[in-house]
Amino acid sequence: MKIGKIAFITISFIFFSAGYSYGADVAKIGIIDFQRIFETSSAGKLVQSEINKKWEKMLADLKKKGAVIEELKKKLERDELVMSKKMREEKGREFRIKINDIKALKKRYSTELGDLENRLITRIKKDVLGIVKEVGKKEGYLLIIEKREAGVMYYPNAIDLTDKLIQLYNKKEADKKKS
Repeated sequence: MKIGKIAFITISFIFFSAGYSYGADVAKIGIIDFQRIFETSSAGKLVQSEINKKWEKMLADLKKKGAVIEELKKKLERDELVMSKKMREEKGREFRIKINDIKALKKRYSTELGDLENRLITRIKKDVLGIVKEVGKKEGYLLIIEKREAGVMYYPNAIDLTDKLIQLYNKKEADKKKS
């Protein structure tokens, strides 16, 4: 009889303690899509607009210089028959130099645009990271990951924090402009 009571108490203790350990809180995990934040937030749209303006300006400059080269090429072809050999070589050299100058300018513009884009996107990422940390601490998230960098293939929409972060980021940017 004593053995039966001891066995019953032991088994009851095991069941109750096992149930308690499995009843722990579930870890909260969140997902964000930085690309969508960049494309839809007010700051992201402003950055895209700034980059597009810079690109249009550079493209117009390149087209203008390209038109000058085309004109020079036509003139060179037209006057080629009446020029001396030395003069043709000189004009041909000038033409090649202008083409190389345009190629160098195009490369420089491309580098400048890439640097500008990286600098502006890095600033947005830094701002968003601050908001992510605030939300994570405030709402008790164990982990918040970026969809593309983490290679996430599937997730339920319930853990997507992107829209919430866009709203908070837009609010933060609006508050910055007011002050």
